[in-house]
Amino acid sequence: MKNFKIVSVDTDYCDYLRKFDPKVIYNKGTKKLRPFIGVLFKIDKWEYFAPLSSPKLKHKSMKNTFDFFKIKNGELGAINFNNMIPVTKDNYIEIDLYTNVLSIQERKYQKMLKEQLAWLNANKHQIKDHSYKLYMKYKNNKLSLNIRNRCCNYPLLESKSVEFNKIHN
Repeated sequence: MKNFKIVSVDTDYCDYLRKFDPKVIYNKGTKKLRPFIGVLFKIDKWEYFAPLSSPKLKHKSMKNTFDFFKIKNGELGAINFNNMIPVTKDNYIEIDLYTNVLSIQERKYQKMLKEQLAWLNANKHQIKDHSYKLYMKYKNNKLSLNIRNRCCNYPLLESKSVEFNKIHN
């Protein structure tokens, strides 16, 4: 089983998908591009990636749910499976976690991403299984309504991914 990678998903791609599903997260702004963990699983030609969340105090008291998973009990943030999106190799670039960085803040951020990635790879079987089960339950309409309503519409996003990639490639 392949290890995860930390990637940056194309901002235009996320913006395009959000036109059809508002649950697709924003991928730009005052912060750096939001990192995603990939490849959670592969379905047909799509790889599914999920956005990572930086550590927040609230994560420590939150519980893992079907669509939310704490990284190292919340110490290193969380994975938002409900916001995972389909991508092809044309829609993302891998983040190089070993480049020289200038500021102390950038070094701290890089260190956190390395720690997240190490923990995620050590627990990859559980994470891949968790994400795939969510996807299949969504697709087979077997999720409770409150969880389903928090999730992106995976089949719709797959069709919109095809459209985007036809237009842009």
